[in-house]
Amino acid sequence: MSRPLIYRRYGGSLQVSIPSFDVLVEAIRIPETQWLATACPLEGLNCDRRFLELLDADHNGRIRVAELRAAVEHTAKLLKSHQGADAASDVLVLDALSEEGAKLRDVAGILLGTLKAEDRTRLSLEQVRASEKALREAGQNGDGIVAPAFLPEPLRPLAERLMASFPEVKNRAGQAGVDLPMLQRFREERSALLTHLAGKESVLVWGAQSVERARRIQEIRALLDTYFLQCRLVAAQPEAVTSLKLEAGRVQGALGDTQALARVVSELPVAPPEPGGALRWSRLYRGQAFEKLDAFRKDVAVPITADMATLGDATWREMCTRADAILAWQARLDASPLHGWVEGLADIPESALDGLEAACRADLALKDKLDAVVELERLILYQRWLLTFANNFISMPDLYQTKRRALMEKGTLILGGRRYRLSVLVTNRAAHSALTSQGTTCTLYVQVASKDGGESYEVAVPATRGRSGGLAVGKRGVFYDVEGREFDAVVTQVVRQPVSLWEAMTMPFERIGQFISKKIEGMAAAGEKTLDASLEKGYAHGSTVAATAATAPATPAPAAPAASPAAGPGGFIAATGIAFAAVGSSLAFIVTQVKSLTLFDVLSASIIVAALVMLPSGLLGWLKLRKRNLALLLEGSGWALNDRLMLTSDLAALITRRPRLPKNATVDRTDMLRSALVKVREDDEEEERSPGLRVGITLLLLFVVLWQFREPLMREACKRQWLPGSTCEAVLSPGASPAVPPTQPNP
Repeated sequence: MSRPLIYRRYGGSLQVSIPSFDVLVEAIRIPETQWLATACPLEGLNCDRRFLELLDADHNGRIRVAELRAAVEHTAKLLKSHQGADAASDVLVLDALSEEGAKLRDVAGILLGTLKAEDRTRLSLEQVRASEKALREAGQNGDGIVAPAFLPEPLRPLAERLMASFPEVKNRAGQAGVDLPMLQRFREERSALLTHLAGKESVLVWGAQSVERARRIQEIRALLDTYFLQCRLVAAQPEAVTSLKLEAGRVQGALGDTQALARVVSELPVAPPEPGGALRWSRLYRGQAFEKLDAFRKDVAVPITADMATLGDATWREMCTRADAILAWQARLDASPLHGWVEGLADIPESALDGLEAACRADLALKDKLDAVVELERLILYQRWLLTFANNFISMPDLYQTKRRALMEKGTLILGGRRYRLSVLVTNRAAHSALTSQGTTCTLYVQVASKDGGESYEVAVPATRGRSGGLAVGKRGVFYDVEGREFDAVVTQVVRQPVSLWEAMTMPFERIGQFISKKIEGMAAAGEKTLDASLEKGYAHGSTVAATAATAPATPAPAAPAASPAAGPGGFIAATGIAFAAVGSSLAFIVTQVKSLTLFDVLSASIIVAALVMLPSGLLGWLKLRKRNLALLLEGSGWALNDRLMLTSDLAALITRRPRLPKNATVDRTDMLRSALVKVREDDEEEERSPGLRVGITLLLLFVVLWQFREPLMREACKRQWLPGSTCEAVLSPGASPAVPPTQPNP
């Protein structure tokens, strides 16, 4: 009876709820379009690696919908009780097996008996792997490949020679050994090689040196074949002898050039061609091949033909034919994998081969049993992990939980006073960042390295709260993986996006500030360069004038042209004065305009300007924050997702957090630096400060304040008749001076 499925909403994404294995059996039947994921890589998942390898039926490194469906159906067929799967247990209760799992129940009983377990009603994953390891260490692999260490002592040398002669084969335990195909091929190769060796006497007609002499014939074959062809040419056309000689002009042109002369000499025949087709050894030209031909005569030609004077054309052709046969025979021998077994190949007893074959067949007979062990391991792994995997593939509720970790999470990053809970493995940062940069989520790429220089990998971490201004390449932190192990972490790349609404609203002002700072720094750098160049030019000009005056004659020199007023340091100072005057006049204009405004006008204008900048930026930032999508983070790591994983404010609060102070903790507001400074002053370690500087700064501030309020102060002083009337009229603007009563004339 089918169960009704319940769909729940997680952060804007509608996902099917899979609380039990029975529900999972129904959930795998929903259309693939309603699955949250349709494919994922094996890398980066925090579960048993062997489980992933068994789930990946086609061994392509990715898990797809069809493979998960097949695994769930296989498990449901073998288990009649799903309590172990609901509890994600790695212990298989044998009574939970169905009738189709009866074979596995029998094998489980054998394994429990082998391990001498007290409880024969349940089998754990650890026990399965321990028994499988024990069987493999005992040489029982069920694949028919037997390592020499598990063979009887008399058979080991033969097995090792066989392994050295044929391509290596390894059993399930990773040990090299012999198998039935290897033995069969040995028998075939031995029979063929013995037949080949039987014709040795008829082929090697020149004795033990037959192969060596055949190779020597092959080395000079081209030279003598050419010579005997030249003999046939001369026999048919005697005047061709002249064409076989070198022209005097070519010889004359080659003299003095060793390489050219060598090329010319190489074109000569090895000896004068004779119409009768005989090579007279005494008439060999002393060309480049003379030594080789003379050695061939002594070592090969004379011992074979017994003729010390000549070598005939027919004899040469017969030697070449026999040499070809010898070399072909030797090539066939060398091509045999048993060419090193020539001595004693026929003496290998057939009983030894039968013993090896019996050992291989005995191991192969265990195949069904050991395959059942693998199936037991598969079933226990499926019982332990299938429900968990489905809740991270068909739906992803664990991604929205604080007490459970999703399978794709790598760990927690502590950086800049915040805890970043979500991180996924990145195998190709360039491809991953190219995808995440299309979204609106601020993403950190962090290199995670073991403190002892061991394990190292890279993760992508979304920053969902706080500010992104303090996140920069090179910033260091600490990373804790899902197992709680501590690693060093360093930021390698930042895909910068607004993290909060306030940051989005203030980001334009930060950019304006950065722009102004860069411009001011550029202007300052340009001014320094101009000053340096001007000083250098003035110094060079003064040095030139001084040197000229020291070396000039006493006669009066003509008046020098007047120097340009803009040249030298004086010109620079004048230009600087003009610039400061311009800046001062601009500031005076601004101050004059501002003075005409009231405080309310200034505040209102500032608020309006800020609103004009911040409101559009805030609106765009709000839209970006609403469109943040965590699916890009997983898709960059190789996941294929059907739906978006929208980053809501609640989910953002789960992913990035700033932990609060511990309970019952109090905050002492006292600045401890002040007490340290007091101690420094008491110890007379503080550098003395100049009192004149303090007085100067105080007077400057007082002057600025009085200057800002000079008119009200002057008006009040004139009103109280503290100043003469002429001074008030001269200082204050017309109509601004108060009425000053006229002074009475002296009687």
